[in-house]
Amino acid sequence: MTRTLYLILFGVVIITAYIKYIESRGIFYPEKRIESYPSAFNISFEDVYVKTEDRLKINGWFIPQSNAKYTLLFFHGNAGNIGHRLEKLLMLRNTGVNIFIIDYRGFGKSEGKVSEKGLYLDAKAAYNYLVDSRRILPEQIILYGESLGTAVVIDLAANAKVKAIIVEGAFSSGKDMASRIYPFLPGFIFSNSYDSLGKIKKMQVAKLFIHSRNDEIVPFALANKLYNASPEPKELVEINGGHNTAFLDSQEKYISSIGLFIERL
Repeated sequence: MTRTLYLILFGVVIITAYIKYIESRGIFYPEKRIESYPSAFNISFEDVYVKTEDRLKINGWFIPQSNAKYTLLFFHGNAGNIGHRLEKLLMLRNTGVNIFIIDYRGFGKSEGKVSEKGLYLDAKAAYNYLVDSRRILPEQIILYGESLGTAVVIDLAANAKVKAIIVEGAFSSGKDMASRIYPFLPGFIFSNSYDSLGKIKKMQVAKLFIHSRNDEIVPFALANKLYNASPEPKELVEINGGHNTAFLDSQEKYISSIGLFIERL
């Protein structure tokens, strides 16, 4: 009996350690080599480096637009780098905004090793660059996040003044995502990481949620949970397609919804 109990406890420890690893490191798939730049599409841009509070250099692109009223601060998902977001950036540029996209630490040309805390520091450095160096007013900044980047957007919006947020493929929390992946494990072993649900409840800025009913990675139910917890003003747009392809599969609805949301601000 004692041996059996020991084996059970040992198994719980191993599983818990594995889950903690996945939560802290195993969700990131950065690529260092940037294969494509906006110049390949005859779009002018500035290659920018900003410094974080912990003194890392973070790389990004500032893509200007003539007579832009707003600047879109873009935070990408957990894999690749900024060079893999050009299709989406080209579409978003059609809404008439400036765009500033960064690579998190450990991605692309950015220094350091990625972590949840690091993501938030990187986002803060990007925001400060727009306000302090570009002299862009906070009320002219719209935050955009895709997938993991939605948690970055919501954390930043909870701690800084912005005009609005747009979240595509959002999830309520890391714990909720982990519970979906490992439904056979007790919830207490999951940490309360990426707690967008807790942060969004008092967020008064305008919010646009975009999510595919067919999302095979982030269930629609988790985006809906986050949406329901969010105060007004808010809007939920349902599109179709895979987690990484829905913006192309539903291109017309995707971009028109964003354009109308920005026009109404």
